[in-house]
Amino acid sequence: MINYLIRRILLMFPTLIGITIIVFAVMAAAPGGISAQGLTQGQDLKPAEKKALLDYYNKRYGLDDPAPVQYLRWLNNVSPIGFTMDDDYNIKGFSFTKGSDLGESFNYGRPVSALIEERLPITLLLNVITIPLIYIIAIIVGIKAASDRGGSFDVGSNVIMLGMWSVPTMLIGVLLIGFFANTQHWQWFPTAGLSDRAAHDMTYLPNGFSYLSIAKIFIAMLAGAFVAVLLSQWKQRNLRTAIFVIAGAALGGWMANSHPETLAVNWILLPLLGALTLGIMAWVDFPALRIGGLGLTGASIGLLLAFMWIPDTPERGYLFDRMWHLVLPIITLSYGSFAFLAKLIRTSVLENLETDYARTARAKGVSEEDVMSRHVFRNSLIPLITASAGILPSLLAGSVIVESIFSIDGMGKLAIEAVNGRDKELMLSITLISGLLTLIGYLITDFLYTLVDPRVSYE
Repeated sequence: MINYLIRRILLMFPTLIGITIIVFAVMAAAPGGISAQGLTQGQDLKPAEKKALLDYYNKRYGLDDPAPVQYLRWLNNVSPIGFTMDDDYNIKGFSFTKGSDLGESFNYGRPVSALIEERLPITLLLNVITIPLIYIIAIIVGIKAASDRGGSFDVGSNVIMLGMWSVPTMLIGVLLIGFFANTQHWQWFPTAGLSDRAAHDMTYLPNGFSYLSIAKIFIAMLAGAFVAVLLSQWKQRNLRTAIFVIAGAALGGWMANSHPETLAVNWILLPLLGALTLGIMAWVDFPALRIGGLGLTGASIGLLLAFMWIPDTPERGYLFDRMWHLVLPIITLSYGSFAFLAKLIRTSVLENLETDYARTARAKGVSEEDVMSRHVFRNSLIPLITASAGILPSLLAGSVIVESIFSIDGMGKLAIEAVNGRDKELMLSITLISGLLTLIGYLITDFLYTLVDPRVSYE
């Protein structure tokens, strides 16, 4: 295992070099190339000012050198081991401890390392929240669909997942902003950013609640969740569904009435959508999904009612302000991925249900639940782990769109600005970090194989 790990880490270096060479070659082959002329293009400068600026860029960044020399210079700068330079960028020696320097951004006039230090945690935050959410939903839906092959849940989930997979990310983001952040509909969430300006002056946790108000909120959430869970466990399926259809229609009507400028069509659309959503959740013959979904809905309704009844006007605090801003970006980034993974886990479970070891377990009298949990489920994770190697790169690519739509200052938005501004140093550094994260994801995937399948060995 140690030898395999060392080999994989050593192979990362030529892979990263190859990735950066391709990106640099594309930038150099683009119209204008990587030159000081491209940086000054479009600026209304006098000839003397333009010449002075060109000389400055050429001297500071070496843009008048041939493209291979520029790349080797950048590679030497980012490598912790290499040649040291004097003030005129002439080689003066070789050092094993010179350190790594990502350079300075053309557009921002700041060190690239400082920009990445600001932006990378934001993109990682989006992905750290999104990836577990995607896998939890995908595994639950995929296993249930496979267990109910050909049934109503299987057919319904297939149709819904296919529809979700077909809608582009940018369209979902625009629709969410248009309906849930627009003043013409329901201004429930902010339109942009990850926090309000005033949030930096707030306390970390909510402040301004009285003890009585806190008790009311807690009791209302518990009561809402208790009632919803109790109703969701009724054995009479038709009656249970009818109750939640009425509750969903009432909730939709409440939403339509909550905005003074609500369009007349919303009085039809929202009650119908609410009744359909809660009705389907109540009809589903999958206790974990039905009880969990309806229980969460009941707790949310209880929370909304509690905020309407309490007289306090508290400060939400930095934590809840950040969570409030993250809701729409997380939905936009995750909705399509678990559609793909749910279909993948369904197919894998169906294949393993027909294997010899599953039939042998049934012949020995093992219950279907134990066959699924103790035998089939573990082997069904192998294709999911294989696909997980591409989830992180795809989410990083998807965050480019999400960060642009919601004006989030993350790595995706920074990459777009680097490309538009022909910012060589910044673009190559972003490529280097993205490639490194991708290779780390592949390495983690290889080790997860050994946990799921004991037959896999790297010795």
